[in-house]
Amino acid sequence: MRNKIKSIDEWSPLNGKVSVGDSLISINGNTVRDVLDYKYYAYDVKLDLVMGRPDGSIYELHIDKEEGGELGVDFENYLMDSARSCANNCIFCFIDQLPPGMRKTLYFKDDDTRLSFLMGNYITLTNLSRREIERIKALRISPVNVSVHTTDPELRVRMLRNPRAGESIGVMREFAEAGIVMNCQIVCCPGINDGAALDRTMRDLAGMYPQVRSVSVVPVGLTKFREGLYPLRSFTSESASKLISQVEAFADVCLKEHGSRIIFCSDELYIKAGRELPPDEYYEEHIQLDNGVGMIRLLEAEFMSALSLADEPDGVPFSIVAGEAVAPYLKRLLEAVQARFPELNGREYVVRNDFFGPEINVTGLITGGDMINQLRGKELGERLIISQNMLRHPEMDFLDDVTIAQAEKELGVRIVPVRQDGFELLDAMFGALEEFPDPTEGEDTEYYRYNR
Repeated sequence: MRNKIKSIDEWSPLNGKVSVGDSLISINGNTVRDVLDYKYYAYDVKLDLVMGRPDGSIYELHIDKEEGGELGVDFENYLMDSARSCANNCIFCFIDQLPPGMRKTLYFKDDDTRLSFLMGNYITLTNLSRREIERIKALRISPVNVSVHTTDPELRVRMLRNPRAGESIGVMREFAEAGIVMNCQIVCCPGINDGAALDRTMRDLAGMYPQVRSVSVVPVGLTKFREGLYPLRSFTSESASKLISQVEAFADVCLKEHGSRIIFCSDELYIKAGRELPPDEYYEEHIQLDNGVGMIRLLEAEFMSALSLADEPDGVPFSIVAGEAVAPYLKRLLEAVQARFPELNGREYVVRNDFFGPEINVTGLITGGDMINQLRGKELGERLIISQNMLRHPEMDFLDDVTIAQAEKELGVRIVPVRQDGFELLDAMFGALEEFPDPTEGEDTEYYRYNR
């Protein structure tokens, strides 16, 4: 049976009433098809549950709990259903640019509305049935994160290479009318969905504000593994600067008309353009951090705040790893600490991405192999600080399956992964981070096991 219970917490109101292996069939008369049904219908204070046993028998029970409180059970399948794979063949898909021989989960393309709502994944809306559209509206599921790319139906069909792709903009308008909040993403490809096409997309999305709450514009990422794929080119410094000017001009209009810029360029575009990042307050509520929008400025603000409160560092020599894009900013932070605490003995090392190619320069895509090959024999001190974004959770290994233990053995140094958090980064530099934190703290660990 579906929705099998894997474990029951001691504090669960179901403890002693249900057994591991039993299945949840319905709540208050509503069939539970997946995790969204479960979370929505289990919100109430009084619940009438229909349960199934492994032998096929059915039983009912009534429980009382706090409004919005958890039931304290884990299911064998996080989604309580199969993940929905992507029905598109996007011309810019990063997964299509992966080399062969990597772990199977990296090649799975999800396009699942449930993961958008629960985990912030971005989806294209192209595989939603009419029943699913109506269910999202009825359950008022928000926010939904949408990969838009363009609102021109014909261009969207060409970019996603899916004949249904043009219908999704109408779905977004339905969602907006139903009060569904959406965050949007535009992967910008030079000569394809920039220029006049981007102007149209920005106008259409801003026209759905406040239901379209934020939009990120990010540059297409191109690896060296593009043989036989759609011909694309990267942004140059000049074209990235032109794109930023175009987006910022429109965002200024939005700020006057709506009180929000709505649309933001990613940090990567500013770095490509060689332009100074906007100040931290420019990014308003930092809604688009997962798309690299305002991430560096927020890290800097947190770090400098932590530095103003800092005690003495432990004096133990350390090193820190950075991708080529963020390296100048991390160097600036390190220098700020050393200006106040000259005894701080830290070095920064920039790791180029030989695995994916020179166009990929973000820290999160550094592999264990590249790090080992480029840092072997260097003065690393007694701890090497890396970004947790470089690791798979909860296994804590790199994209190329190199484990932390293997990297530590090869480099002869203890590795300290830190989250994207300025306070935590300073603690790691000062030796105040005794053990790196659980990467899934505050997240759903079962999701990581399921989705990575």
